[in-house]
Amino acid sequence: MVRASAVAEKTGVRSVSIAASGFVQQAHAIAKALGAENLAVAEYPGMIMVDGKEEVERKVREVLLENVIRGLTTPVADSVKPNEPGPRDIVFKGTLREVYDFFNANGWAEGLPIMPPTLDEVERFLAFTDRSPDEVIGVLLPENRQATVWNVAVNGVMAGCRPEYMPVLLAVVDAISDPLFRIEDGGSTPGWEPLIIVNGPIIKDLDFNYGSGVLRVGRQANTSIGRFLRLYMRNVAGLRIPPGGTDKASIGATFNVVLAENEDIVAELGWKPLGVERGFAPGDSVVTVQSCVSISPAIYSGGDAAKQHLQTISEFIGRRSMAYKTPTSVHYGQSFPLFVLSPAVARVLARDGFDKDDIKRYLYENTRDKAGVLERLAWGAGPTSFTFCKCYEEGLVSKDFCESDDPERMVPVFLKPEWISIVVSGDPGRNQNKGYAQNQKQGVPVSRKVQLPANWPRRT
Repeated sequence: MVRASAVAEKTGVRSVSIAASGFVQQAHAIAKALGAENLAVAEYPGMIMVDGKEEVERKVREVLLENVIRGLTTPVADSVKPNEPGPRDIVFKGTLREVYDFFNANGWAEGLPIMPPTLDEVERFLAFTDRSPDEVIGVLLPENRQATVWNVAVNGVMAGCRPEYMPVLLAVVDAISDPLFRIEDGGSTPGWEPLIIVNGPIIKDLDFNYGSGVLRVGRQANTSIGRFLRLYMRNVAGLRIPPGGTDKASIGATFNVVLAENEDIVAELGWKPLGVERGFAPGDSVVTVQSCVSISPAIYSGGDAAKQHLQTISEFIGRRSMAYKTPTSVHYGQSFPLFVLSPAVARVLARDGFDKDDIKRYLYENTRDKAGVLERLAWGAGPTSFTFCKCYEEGLVSKDFCESDDPERMVPVFLKPEWISIVVSGDPGRNQNKGYAQNQKQGVPVSRKVQLPANWPRRT
């Protein structure tokens, strides 16, 4: 709403943004980032979803209406966006501890130790790309700041990456710069974190972990590149928790380490790695970035038949860990759930003739939950008039979602089988699986080929 108001004001149309109390700080912070810090914000006192109808009407009549009128009639002073240091400016000199304290005080670190981004360190990273340091990759909201090759290197240094990770870092930033990704929603209340998935030869070139302990901190490539993205979202996109105020995650999570697929097992099974499924050629190194709003428990599936495993995965990952997202997924018309299967489970599925597409179809057709339960969840999330049958009448979903008006009827949890992703990774000696729920139109999966510099093998 604030972004729309800023556009309206620039065209000479007076506007006011309405925000509940918990969002007022974020509204002002985003307005300031857009160079419109004096933009009018009308506060609705409290939290609308826990107020009854009569209380909402009273607050609108007695408080909100007056705030809207005041916002529309009070002159708006001009705002000036503060100047920022240039790429090669020396912003501070001191000891390692003093540098760390200075960066924290300025909001450039997230509370973890950093490597000081000295000019020499940044140049070491730039040696691993043929792209110009001044090249603009994109412009990132909410702070409308340019993503450049130079500031990718700076944040890579700070995050503890190695210089040879630079091509992967650039591909990641290229992905989140795509407007389809909607990086501006990285501070929304669900508190989603981006998840980077890596495919191709770069996995072994840079020693990514794809076995036991995958998705745990402990391997430099997986960990530091995952941290890099969180730092980059903070320092370049401008997504900061208070006192910054542009990140409104109600109950957030920490950064995800990189997920690398076990392509040796995938090739053994005759399956396609995720990068190839996403349209890239076999042998390409690819990064895919998507939002991750929640992670299922570790689910152990057992048996020597594929459907024994699939029934467990469908029930305990699909229905019990992901169905809560179904109403908002239907409301927004998108959802891209991710399932990570252990190599041992993948082998059983492949032995019984299942490939990744077969698994997706099984999960789509067999993962269902009660319509009434899910519609109640929709109300709590905001779409208070939501019903699956109304969505069917509007052409948003298939007849499967509205076979009757019985609240006990079972409806699909997933929207389309082709929107489900399957990645094989983790301990090959265990039968464990996990699911990663994605946040609809926010952080949709975006993939980019890793562009390696000339003479790559010699540079590494």
